[in-house]
Amino acid sequence: MTLQLGDIAPDFEADTTEGRIRFHDYIEGSWAMMVSHPKDFTPVCTTELGSMALKKPEFDKRGVKMIGISVDSVDDHLRWKNDIKDVTGADVSYPMIGDSDLTVAKLYGMIHPNASGNAKSRTAADNSTVRNVMIIGPDKRIKLILTYPMSTGRNFDEILRVVDSLQLTATKSVATPANWKQGEDVIILGSVSDEAAKEKFPQGWKTLKPYLRIVKL
Repeated sequence: MTLQLGDIAPDFEADTTEGRIRFHDYIEGSWAMMVSHPKDFTPVCTTELGSMALKKPEFDKRGVKMIGISVDSVDDHLRWKNDIKDVTGADVSYPMIGDSDLTVAKLYGMIHPNASGNAKSRTAADNSTVRNVMIIGPDKRIKLILTYPMSTGRNFDEILRVVDSLQLTATKSVATPANWKQGEDVIILGSVSDEAAKEKFPQGWKTLKPYLRIVKL
């Protein structure tokens, strides 16, 4: 399966470090972030999971439920959590999905559908494409897909920035420009006529080009 932006995130049931879940029930009415990993006890992923844990209060403030998935068992995840705390000082308090048989990795198109074997027989390199970040909206549709190589740790400040943009643009008739941060000027959507913009943005805007109108947040 090849997932695209706007697709419904596939539902599934799985065991996690916080008990068994049905994914759609877990995210019901909330934003969600799923972060996938190729193997437990890998160096870059250890730092990432700790970073996620440290940033959890920021995601909580935005109403984003966090969930991790790694191609290993829940028992391995529970042992790995101890290493993550030793390395980063952070407690992993969000669920981590066990995916020993690759079911979720295949369902989300993160690994070849013909991949075989279980977690114990596979290396991190075998699962190297299981390195996605997905942001899912309250409508259960995929809003963002990022895929990182194993050698590059993910930047959760950037992911928070994207969440701020997604949540703003989901309800307002604006888009955010390159390198935008919360509080900065935004762009009026091209689908909004000048007449309609006068009602939506009575404070006015700056026209850089007929198709590029900048307005204060």
